[in-house]
Amino acid sequence: MTRELTCIGCPMGCELTVEVESGVAVSVSGNTCKIGENYAKSEISAPTRVITTTALSADERPVAVKTAAPVPKGQIFECLEQIKATTISLPAHIGDVLIESVCGTGVPVVVTRNVE
Repeated sequence: MTRELTCIGCPMGCELTVEVESGVAVSVSGNTCKIGENYAKSEISAPTRVITTTALSADERPVAVKTAAPVPKGQIFECLEQIKATTISLPAHIGDVLIESVCGTGVPVVVTRNVE
């Protein structure tokens, strides 16, 4: 089976062609760097994404947050629900941890903008 992907590893946005056998990428073409090959292989076997969103403070002010590392793509909506259900204390500063391990992934959710 062949899958067509657009690499999101760097700004080049290479159009990748991935040959897949038994759920594993066996060859990747179209990439201009190793990032594209690595992206394609992980996207086929275990896709992940960084989540960027906002959490609310007690006075309902939005605070920009993101996962500190990618989380499994299949858990994005579950992670968003946990983030939305969590109230952040102010002041909040870049790097402050809102959630230690979102949805048991081991990935923290951190503040990305100062809010006093």
